[in-house]
Amino acid sequence: MKGAGAGAGAAVAAVAVQAGSTLIPDSWRRAAVHARWLAYLTAGAVSAATLGPWLVLVLLGCGLLELAIRLARRAALPLVAATTGASGGLLALIWVAFKVGALSYGGGFVIIPLMQRDAVDHYHWMTAAQFLNAVALGQVTPGPVVHTVAVVGYAAAGLGGGLLAALVAFTPSFAFILLGAPHFDRIRNDERARAFLDGAGPTAIGAILGSAIPLAQALSEPWEYAILAAAAVMLFALRRGVVLTLLLAGAAGIVIALAGAPLPS
Repeated sequence: MKGAGAGAGAAVAAVAVQAGSTLIPDSWRRAAVHARWLAYLTAGAVSAATLGPWLVLVLLGCGLLELAIRLARRAALPLVAATTGASGGLLALIWVAFKVGALSYGGGFVIIPLMQRDAVDHYHWMTAAQFLNAVALGQVTPGPVVHTVAVVGYAAAGLGGGLLAALVAFTPSFAFILLGAPHFDRIRNDERARAFLDGAGPTAIGAILGSAIPLAQALSEPWEYAILAAAAVMLFALRRGVVLTLLLAGAAGIVIALAGAPLPS
């Protein structure tokens, strides 16, 4: 099981790049000014690789910047940063799960740096290798990357913690749909909303691409990098699916583990 998890986890960084790259063509065609689109994309990628949970502020900032440019106003747009709780108990788990569910704009990989920073670096609920396994599990199950938060909850507080984290993480999306559905058509046609999304959208794509960097940095064994390279070939050169790629990576990890190679801790 450890070999399968390590093998599948090693391929996750390539999956993140593939997920982001598929969103680029449509977003590029919708861009009002391609130079700004590239700037937003770059900001998202760099932030995901370096800022961890503060990536959310960059995403909001790019959306607000594009809105300000469209409105041709010079206005200060302050951002209020939310910080995680100091305790590592259930309240901290609830707060992390809520952030994951409420801030996963653009796709689950956008929130990976935040989850990784909280679960691995801040609260030490799991190791970097275990977090990679959690992301891989979220990819092969029938659901988004946000399912990873259930594994984070399990690592923090057992089965009850996993169920609690999943409930908290998915509550915002259900609330947004149930409460916001009557207003979606109006918002979709609102120029201000579209301007915000034109700034935040490419930033989110950049964040998905940038999330591959901390995921790759979590690898610790040389053979994991070989699996990562093979996964990139599978996804980009051979055009194979994500699930098949992760299953083959997991199988390779099993073979390598049985051969006696060292496994990440």
